[in-house]
Amino acid sequence: MTTEATRPKATRPKATRPETTLPTTSASPTPRQLWTRGRGVALALVLLVAGAVAIALLRSDAQHDSLDPRSTDPQGSRALAELLAERGVSTRVVTTVEEARATAGPDTTLLVTDPDLLTPAQQSRLHEGTADSGGRTVLVAAGISSVERLAPGVYVDPATSLDTTLDPGCALPEANRAGPAETGGLRYSTTHPEADECYVSQRLATLLRLPQPSGGGDTVLLGAPDILLNDRLDQQGNASLALQLLGSRPHLTWYLPSLSDTTATTGDDERGFFELIPSGWLWGTLQLFVAAALAALWRARRLGPLVAERLPVAIRASETVEGRARLYRKANARDRAAAALRSTTRTRLAPLVGLPVSRADTPEALLPALSARFQGDTRDLHTLLFGPAPTDDRALITLADRLDALEREVRRP
Repeated sequence: MTTEATRPKATRPKATRPETTLPTTSASPTPRQLWTRGRGVALALVLLVAGAVAIALLRSDAQHDSLDPRSTDPQGSRALAELLAERGVSTRVVTTVEEARATAGPDTTLLVTDPDLLTPAQQSRLHEGTADSGGRTVLVAAGISSVERLAPGVYVDPATSLDTTLDPGCALPEANRAGPAETGGLRYSTTHPEADECYVSQRLATLLRLPQPSGGGDTVLLGAPDILLNDRLDQQGNASLALQLLGSRPHLTWYLPSLSDTTATTGDDERGFFELIPSGWLWGTLQLFVAAALAALWRARRLGPLVAERLPVAIRASETVEGRARLYRKANARDRAAAALRSTTRTRLAPLVGLPVSRADTPEALLPALSARFQGDTRDLHTLLFGPAPTDDRALITLADRLDALEREVRRP
């Protein structure tokens, strides 16, 4: 027979305390908070990259440099190339010195769009291949760095022409048939007796023709590229002058110098990265760095007072002391720990002996006031409060105990 005493009791499951989730603070944001904060910037970056890729794809097939006969941009020369083709002049685009030299001949006109981009070795090699070829060489806006090798005996004025449209003013048939044209740009002078100096601005020519010593060829220096551009071809006599200068022979070699052309460079002629950057960019970068430094100094001088911020949790003072003590111990900073103990002790003892806190660190004032309440030797008192740092942890503990004992003795009535 089963009684109440022997009947097994049903076990009740123990109630489990639900786990509490600590609230997040600004010091520990959740991934969701990070996404909420940064999704706007991430979306903007994605749109920017997508737009750049789309523009690059759309323009990859039609983008060319300035003065490129394949370019229909305002600064291109596609219109001039088509007009020359209608008159039976074939145009070939080359990008290296060797290709330009190979096409030189009495039935070819060589157009160099940017002579200053060539290195001195490339300029000398190009001049060797065209000086006695019997053809025509047209140099567009050749500066001081290229004229002395590609057109010896010609001098360039560093000041450009203030006038853009000029009259021929010379006996060159091509210039007289074209009439006024937009040749204003670099200005040239020479002592060559048979040179044709046309489109003069302030007594210097913006179009200069030099006959070759032999072979019947010539070299033409054009101060500005305006007469070759798509958007300027229909102005004044630009089209007529350009067609006559470039269409005098059945073949036209359109040379677009490129930085990738290394066929004629030598070891002494190679230029570094910073030498290829225009000087204006270097000065602009330097100015940006100076402006950034000045802005940093300006903002650093206006730091305001510290702003009190409520901590996410309350920390007991004893934990703070223990944490700092562990840091001192880890760094073996017994000297700083001893200095902190002594300074705090002196600060508490000074008011007890009738001294202001400002004189607590002055041995001449604190030691005589303490000697009246100290039973031991005064020299021990000086070593205790102003002595050297302890050499090991045991000495540091002994110092702390002695400082506590001194304070208790001074406080005792």
